Amino acid sequence: MPVYKAPLRDMKFLLNEVFDYPEHYASLASGENATPDIVEAILRECGKFCEEVLSPLYLSGDEEGCKLENGEVTTPTGYREAYQQYVSGGWQGLSAPADFGGQGLPASMGLLKQEMMGTANWSFSMYPGLSLGAMNTIFLHGSDDQQQTYLPPLTEGHWGGTMCLTEPQCGTDLGQVKTRAEPQPDGSYRLTGTKIFISSGDHDLTENIVHIVLARLPDAPKGTRGISLFIVPKFLPDSQGCVGERNTVVCGNLEKKMGIKASATCVMNFDGATGFLIGPENEGLNCMFTFMNTARIGTAIQGVGPAELSYQWALAYAKERRSMRALSGKKEPDQVADSLIHHADVRRMLLTQKAIAEGGRAMLYYAARLADHMVEGLTQGDDKKAGKYDDKLGFLTPILKGFLTELGYEAANLGVQVFGGHGYIREHGMEQIVRDTRIATLYEGTTGIQALDLLGRKVLLMTRGGAVREFTLKIANFARKHLTDKRLRPFALELLKLTGQWNLLTVRIMLAARKDRDVVSSAAYDFLMYSGYVTMAYIWVRQAAAAVDKLDHGGDESEAFYQAKLATTEFYFERLLPRAQSHASSMLSSSKNLMQLDAEDLAFTG
Repeated sequence: MPVYKAPLRDMKFLLNEVFDYPEHYASLASGENATPDIVEAILRECGKFCEEVLSPLYLSGDEEGCKLENGEVTTPTGYREAYQQYVSGGWQGLSAPADFGGQGLPASMGLLKQEMMGTANWSFSMYPGLSLGAMNTIFLHGSDDQQQTYLPPLTEGHWGGTMCLTEPQCGTDLGQVKTRAEPQPDGSYRLTGTKIFISSGDHDLTENIVHIVLARLPDAPKGTRGISLFIVPKFLPDSQGCVGERNTVVCGNLEKKMGIKASATCVMNFDGATGFLIGPENEGLNCMFTFMNTARIGTAIQGVGPAELSYQWALAYAKERRSMRALSGKKEPDQVADSLIHHADVRRMLLTQKAIAEGGRAMLYYAARLADHMVEGLTQGDDKKAGKYDDKLGFLTPILKGFLTELGYEAANLGVQVFGGHGYIREHGMEQIVRDTRIATLYEGTTGIQALDLLGRKVLLMTRGGAVREFTLKIANFARKHLTDKRLRPFALELLKLTGQWNLLTVRIMLAARKDRDVVSSAAYDFLMYSGYVTMAYIWVRQAAAAVDKLDHGGDESEAFYQAKLATTEFYFERLLPRAQSHASSMLSSSKNLMQLDAEDLAFTG
């Protein structure tokens, strides 16, 4: 099995030469210590931890999986030791406020860390990753006492956290939540109900687990307006803030899953468990979704990570494995056959993986800058700034989450294809990447839900096309600046055409939806995928423009590195971007071809 290598050269190219993160960090209050030298040192050490500690546990963790005995979950061999190294390195508090023991670095630094960890071992990365959601929720909506009690041990990593939303009768439709919360004389609540699909719901990595739980108060309004949010710890903190009495919340079952088997996905039973209200009554969803855009960026990493990992392993295999001769003539005449790397169709698959991994990474880093500003607005109490950048992220995050996870799954499957029959065998790890990646298109909202959020809410309902107009104007202005450079002109011209088409498609769907409500749902997936291909095209030209500039004026990387960026941009525009036109055609198709059959007529058996 090839080893994972952190893509530090590409990361530094994006940070320093494409998106100018040094200037960005200098503009942030939290960026004072995020100097280029410190950022590079952090990335290097994190990469080393991922390569040497997390990556070796990837296959073994899948083989062993988690175990549930007497209501307690144990993680695979090596996980506890790896987690202790993670805690000792201070990684959990990288972007957490210094007031609670964190290092106070910008939120995007946490995303860079998460990308490397998730690529090396997604199952492991989910344990500390879920804690971040609990930490953010308590930081923004918890009382002073709640913050002082829970945030320091969560920031240190000695305690873990979860987000408990889904129940057996409901997934995305949280208006159906039934878990009850009964007020108690001492101001606490007794929670009773069952939550399913709870990542990190129980494990042996931390001394306590803090559950953030959606539940209903007595006489609460029906639907989403009647949901409140509660802190329910596995062990109740004592008067000193230390682990105390065991609470009545237990793992009733471990889900038997297709992938990410080393991540404990639990059915959690709350049997009159003691909980504490966080935020106002009946406003649980508002509190829960404050950081939803940043959470969806985090999930989008599971599109980029598998593409990167599968590409690294497939590339190494294609260079070593020999099969037949290249159609253009012998490339390695002294060998029994030529390496796979010399076959054009294998190159197609590898370059598709490369374009997805590097293009997706750049899309994430573009969005992470916006997330830094949004988080700073929230922490400083600047609602106007937070709202401005949350709106910008709100448009991009369904594209990132939906599009990148779909393409990440495609890239993982291409890796199996490069290996041929050996890719189907477990010992090589390629089929595990596919299994692990499949969930990414489902959780935090399926691709269809992301598509409805993008087209139905963000584009049509909330902005009446304004979100598309604003973003395409930014793309068009960038493209116009590069029309005079013959190396970039073809890309810039195509971007200008696409910005016009994107707006036209939006208007046509908006007009059609006035007569047929099903149009929005029937067009949503294709609209999201089209939006993704155009956004990635813009981001690839951003990289190409930086490469041209560095070729002309000198940069931190070799000439070959920058030329590879230009070649991959050309590949993307000529081989992958044409897919956007298929989606453009499909989204304008009538909803009739989807809805005209009666449900009973969809299949005839007997």
